[in-house]
Amino acid sequence: MCKYLQSFVGHGDSVNEIRTQPLKPSLVVSASKDESVRLWNVHTGICILIFAGAGGHRNKVLSVDFHPSDIYRIASCGMDNTVKIWSMKEFWTYVEKSFRWTDLPSKFPTKYVQFPVFIASVHSNYVDCTRWLGDFVLSKSVDNEIVLWEPKTKEQSPGEGAVDILQKYPVPECDIWFIKFSCDFHYNAAAIGKREPCIGRQFVGMQPKEAKVLVQERFINT
Repeated sequence: MCKYLQSFVGHGDSVNEIRTQPLKPSLVVSASKDESVRLWNVHTGICILIFAGAGGHRNKVLSVDFHPSDIYRIASCGMDNTVKIWSMKEFWTYVEKSFRWTDLPSKFPTKYVQFPVFIASVHSNYVDCTRWLGDFVLSKSVDNEIVLWEPKTKEQSPGEGAVDILQKYPVPECDIWFIKFSCDFHYNAAAIGKREPCIGRQFVGMQPKEAKVLVQERFINT
């Protein structure tokens, strides 16, 4: 039986998605209609970081996800048609401080992260779901497709880089926003809703063979 523990106050509008950090489950990240993403410490109730500002989203943020092995990275997407990749590495001292904080959560020096390390314009319409696949990204838009792509960032120029599109998966009847997808543990299949009510659809063989080999190599080398 579940019971209510506490609520976290900070967003200025609806919260569209919440994800838990797999390597540090006491951290959660939330995406909001207020055009921001926030990082929270669920044990202390502290809002640690706010990802918004000059380089942030310019419309509602619809989805967010933690990188499965790089504890510092998150990806977010929204109604500004972009996927943004953010790094917490420079601000990790704030995360560590949130575990030692003994004063009121409202007095914590929450830090704004205004610039992502990468901005991808993979889609030409609302992007309503994104998930990491190793160092690759799966993102879905209301253009009836999921795209598997690799961000190639420029260390010298944060926010800039190139996108290598590995595969596109058509997903018919997904042309209304806020239809999510979910993958199985091995990323061999994905389940997704659709415009019509009742059941969703399952797409088997989510990864192209060449992409699967690349992902396996990445995990072996890290």
